[in-house]
Amino acid sequence: MTDTHSDVLILGGGSGGYACAIRAAQLRLSVTLIEADKIGGTCLHRGCIPTKALLHVAETADAARHGGSIGVRTTFDGIDMDGVRTYRDSTVERLYKGLSGLIAHHKITTVTGYGTYVGDRAVDVDGRRYTGDALVLATGSNARLVPGIGVGERILTSDQALQLDFVPRTAIVLGGGVIGVEFASMWASLGADVTVVEALPRLIAAEDPWCSKQLERAFRKRGITTRTGVKVVSAKETDSAVTVELDSGDIIEAEVLLIAVGRGPNTAASGFAEHGIAMDGPWVATDDRLRTSIERVYAVGDIVTGPQLAHRGFQHGIFVAEDIAGRAPVPVDDQLIPKVTYSHPEVASVGLTEADAREKFGEVTTLTYDLAGNGKSQILATAGGVKVIRAGSSDSTGPLVGVQMVGDRVGELIGEAQIAVAWEALPSDIAPFVHAHPTQNEAFGEAMMALAGVPLHAHT
Repeated sequence: MTDTHSDVLILGGGSGGYACAIRAAQLRLSVTLIEADKIGGTCLHRGCIPTKALLHVAETADAARHGGSIGVRTTFDGIDMDGVRTYRDSTVERLYKGLSGLIAHHKITTVTGYGTYVGDRAVDVDGRRYTGDALVLATGSNARLVPGIGVGERILTSDQALQLDFVPRTAIVLGGGVIGVEFASMWASLGADVTVVEALPRLIAAEDPWCSKQLERAFRKRGITTRTGVKVVSAKETDSAVTVELDSGDIIEAEVLLIAVGRGPNTAASGFAEHGIAMDGPWVATDDRLRTSIERVYAVGDIVTGPQLAHRGFQHGIFVAEDIAGRAPVPVDDQLIPKVTYSHPEVASVGLTEADAREKFGEVTTLTYDLAGNGKSQILATAGGVKVIRAGSSDSTGPLVGVQMVGDRVGELIGEAQIAVAWEALPSDIAPFVHAHPTQNEAFGEAMMALAGVPLHAHT
């Protein structure tokens, strides 16, 4: 390695980039990691971690508000935003400090600055060229905007919404996907009157319709208004409010409007297309081993078509590092990546939806276990269920191909479901496993028992 050449050169220090850097260093490759901002990227600093910290604040507010229902004399007196910011920022800072220490421990060379691809396996940063035997592109994503609607003091993306120093009394959320649903849930718990506007027919449209139905019902009970199947025509900001016109002709108004219509890949002004890297629209085109059209140039994470999830980026980065080192790792299968929406209630899934399973296998068998029969869920006073899908008709035997879950804390349960789907386990393989009582994890076990034809807590 020289000052500007290394075995592995990585452009972007977010989830995919730094995971690739760490794994490559563990495999005794020299690594240079270029990052325009802070190592950790959007997930650590403006995404996963700070938003989930705020969602924990929201959960705590709900617990205080409803303490009387279990005999605890608590009241909800409001939110101290200075205290919230201190908690959120200290959580991020602890993780950032730990990550920085890990990067230093592995002797990874870091370069701070905006990098531009200049062809072959080279990146320019402020006039200095860095090269690698292999180059990994990991430039991440940014918040998408809506044409004709500009960001302002009261029209926000998730980046600006995270920095608000007040809880809005009223809020409109444009977009009913994961980001929009999480912010809607959080603001409602903190005391806001929230309306979610979604152009598609249902919330979290990428999930199984059963999940959408469960979440929409829960939101109605919480007083969150959802307007699905309608589009925003215009949004106008004043000093005190935002007025939104819908294509239904309705006019709605709130203190803030959150634009949460997804995220787009950070590939503009990157030099990728200009220097011969094949693109798939705004995304970098890759094969199943994440190789681009340029030899020994790879792409990982949100710039590759597929679910934009930090843990997908981690796995991409690990995979590419091992591939560069000649380890022949197994490609990452997007279908087997677990997804979690951290709303109240949470939504978690892995594998195929029922519709996708029917398209792939023809006949499938589904079963839904209601959390009303799960002791721990009743202790937590959460509703929802676990839906499991296996290939084949009800009188045949087939593997588990999809799992959907709705309920508070179900995100913590999806790991076992992922293993079962990835291993193409039969329900009869899982049914004998002993699940600790009382845990919510029993709900997955009970669902698998019922799917195997040996239900316990079920009227069958």
